[in-house]
Amino acid sequence: MFLILLALLRKFAFGPVMGIMKQREEHIASEIDSAEQQNQQAQKLVEEQRELLKQSREEVQVLMENARKSAEEKKEEIVAAAREESERLKALAKQEIQQEKDQAVTALREQVASLSVLIASKVIEKELSEQDQEKLINEYIQEVGDVR
Repeated sequence: MFLILLALLRKFAFGPVMGIMKQREEHIASEIDSAEQQNQQAQKLVEEQRELLKQSREEVQVLMENARKSAEEKKEEIVAAAREESERLKALAKQEIQQEKDQAVTALREQVASLSVLIASKVIEKELSEQDQEKLINEYIQEVGDVR
């Protein structure tokens, strides 16, 4: 009886249980393989991300260096332009000062000449007789007429 029970159990119970166990083992093995593949893919993605991050950092470093150089060049250009403008304004101011000085000297000469003529006429009025003054005035009028 025990042998018959054992044979029946082997045919009807152990066979399907062993089949289920075999399927379960295959399923677990395929899940482990799948997990390992996913782990490898994840590692690969991590490496790719690290490489991209490294490249990004290098690009940022290059961009920052370029921006710094560009800013330095721009600064130098602005300083040079400011110096040129300063020199131009300085030269212009010197020129204007010289013109003002020349105008002042000319005006002073005209005033000195006018005052000299006035002083001379006062001196001449006192020293010349009426006839001499009249003669001098007539000569002056003639000279002015001839010049025109």
